[in-house]
Amino acid sequence: MLDNLSLENILFLDIETVPAYPGFDSVPEKFKKLWTKKAAQLKYLGEDLTPSELYGQAGIYAEFGKIICVSCGFMNGNEVRLKSFYGDDEKILLEEFTHLLNNHYQSPESLLCGHNGKEFDFPYLARRMLVNGITLPAILDLAGKKPWEIKHLDTLELWKFGDYKHYTSLELLAAIFNIPTPKDDIDGSEVARVYWQEKDLDRIVTYCQKDVLTTLQLFRRYLGLPLVKDESVVIV
Repeated sequence: MLDNLSLENILFLDIETVPAYPGFDSVPEKFKKLWTKKAAQLKYLGEDLTPSELYGQAGIYAEFGKIICVSCGFMNGNEVRLKSFYGDDEKILLEEFTHLLNNHYQSPESLLCGHNGKEFDFPYLARRMLVNGITLPAILDLAGKKPWEIKHLDTLELWKFGDYKHYTSLELLAAIFNIPTPKDDIDGSEVARVYWQEKDLDRIVTYCQKDVLTTLQLFRRYLGLPLVKDESVVIV
């Protein structure tokens, strides 16, 4: 399958998410009650913490979190071009990202690729678009589609080779394939703190772009291709 793909048809992406509010005390009462129910489920799974203490995990769930950055990367000849949509207003950044998908990734050859994208990034994007009243781009709308009609690739899934119990982080795969680590500053567990406490969104965008570039480089290694050199990476 991979042998027949053109890299220029693939949009590599990564998203960064945070809890919708800076802390549990700021959560509206109706959502406090709903998060408390969710926290009870998490406690059942072994998280022996209070709902307030567990609220730092809320960004993982599209019902309780929001997207603050969508970074994309694509091959343009021998160059990698990176572009990010980010900000405090989730609806605006998702509308801008939707415009990109609708205008450039509607052809039958178009594909999306992320690391754990099928489990996290793609469904999270679709859910938050619906919450914000945005019509789903065709490439994210899975309703009624057969499995072979879904234009999604996942570097984690490709590495599993059918072993569905096996999870391998992007950081570990980068180390295995001798790709510069994307986790040289912060990692996913620190994004909420950097956003809500340090208010340093630019730092998060840089981190998100590194994840996208690493995913693209990893995909190239799967194909047996050389890594793209730093001087051929352009931020647009």
